[in-house]
Amino acid sequence: MSQPTILTCAVTGNLTRPEQTPHLPITPAQIVDESLAAAEAGAAAVHLHVRDPKTGAPSMELALYAEVVEALRRHAPQLIINLTTGPGGRFVPSREDPRIAAPGTTLMAPEKRVEHITALRPDVCSLDLNTMNSGDQVVMNTPGNVARMAQAIRAAGVLPELECFDSGDLVLAQKLIGDGTLAGPGLFTFVLGVRYALPFSPESVAFARGLLPTGAQWSAFAVGRQAFQAVAQAFLMGGNVRIGLEDTIYLDKGQLAKSNAELVRKARRIVEDLGGQLASPAEARTRWGLPPSSLR
Repeated sequence: MSQPTILTCAVTGNLTRPEQTPHLPITPAQIVDESLAAAEAGAAAVHLHVRDPKTGAPSMELALYAEVVEALRRHAPQLIINLTTGPGGRFVPSREDPRIAAPGTTLMAPEKRVEHITALRPDVCSLDLNTMNSGDQVVMNTPGNVARMAQAIRAAGVLPELECFDSGDLVLAQKLIGDGTLAGPGLFTFVLGVRYALPFSPESVAFARGLLPTGAQWSAFAVGRQAFQAVAQAFLMGGNVRIGLEDTIYLDKGQLAKSNAELVRKARRIVEDLGGQLASPAEARTRWGLPPSSLR
């Protein structure tokens, strides 16, 4: 692509488990350290979840988000902070009565899912548009609830990153832009390789790209063993890229990544070997229309 490529590092995620890798950051201090190291390696943005420091389980505690955000703003004010709003949308139906939620259900009010966004006002936050099967669970992001979250995000002055898992998500995004709920043309991310969502392939990326509003900016990533293939594919098709321990725990086949920075350095080599270069946080801020610093 003619412009430098923006690399986002997805530092810890929601589904990667501590028992899968000893290198997963858990505490706020670990998440901050991993984010700063990823930035040093070439990431212009970090996509962040938080975890219970005692158990390693995913968390939505505002205090944990605040600790991470305040430290990053203090140590790296140009680094783009992108907080998740994905948790809180899962439903597990009971075997006896599928109308009743079984253990594992995380459904919560849309306003609760963006509470940390309205309080901390990061540069960017993800906004999932998908309703889909996910294993034996269902992820539920109904158009009405997405609109409620989008309105709160917009009121906070935060840029939504529209995460799209399938074609219907892109159609919904166009509808929300058309009715003014979302500002266009939008910042999109294609999520590839998740079971029962868009598979990773050049055809999938091209299909999703063809459904974008004119002028939209986009990136794509794939989970698991196709994560680095997706870095190359997204770059070659004109998009931005993402990598991190949320998406893959492996640096190479059978070789655990020891840090997010290792993953970022490999992704950087891929982009540079293909003739590109990575954008600095300042360049990425200009491209995405963000203020020059994360300090609010």
